[in-house]
Formats: sequence, structure tokens, C-alpha cells
Amino acid sequence: MISLIGFPKQILYIIKTHLKQNLMPMTLSFNQLRQIKDSLPDGSMRQIATELGLSTDTVRNYFGGEHYKRGESMGYHIEPGPDGGLVRLDSTLILERAREILNQQKA
Repeated sequence: MISLIGFPKQILYIIKTHLKQNLMPMTLSFNQLRQIKDSLPDGSMRQIATELGLSTDTVRNYFGGEHYKRGESMGYHIEPGPDGGLVRLDSTLILERAREILNQQKA
């Protein structure tokens, strides 16, 4: 995974815009999303945020948090349904990074 630390703000803005408009949406249950978040080791939210040039609160919001005073929304849409409801993620980049961390933890 490439770290975005030190990139100019203009590049980070383009990357953030791409994250919000990524053409790889995914639907899963809210409980599945929270299970992934709850399985991450301490410091993972900060690590993902740093690597992707986002605020930690934005990453928390991606996993169902409500830290909108300090963080942004990342294309998270929820509909009532079984298992906590259905969540549609417009971008899977944060989720993919979280899964990579979980796989590294198992190794």
C-alpha cells in the first residue's frame, strides 16, 4: 500500500474526490461492516486515515460513526433491513485496506 503522507494538498483533494466517486460500490449488512471495524487492532483507524490522507473521523464515519463535526461522509448509504440494515458503500478502498490489515494480523 502506498502512503500518501507528504503529497501536495491538490493531489490529496483529487484522491479524496476519487474515493467518493469510485465506481466500485458494494452492499453489505451494517452488522458485517461493524464486525470488520470491531475486529481491527487498536490504531487501525488512524493508520488507514494517514495512509489515505483522510481524517480519522472520516474513516470512523465510513464504518458507521457519526463524527461529522470533524470528519466527512464517505459515500455511506443505509437502508432498513435484516442484520442491522443494508449499507451501500460508494467506494471500497477503506474497506479493502481494513481487510488487508485483518489479513496481516492473521499471518
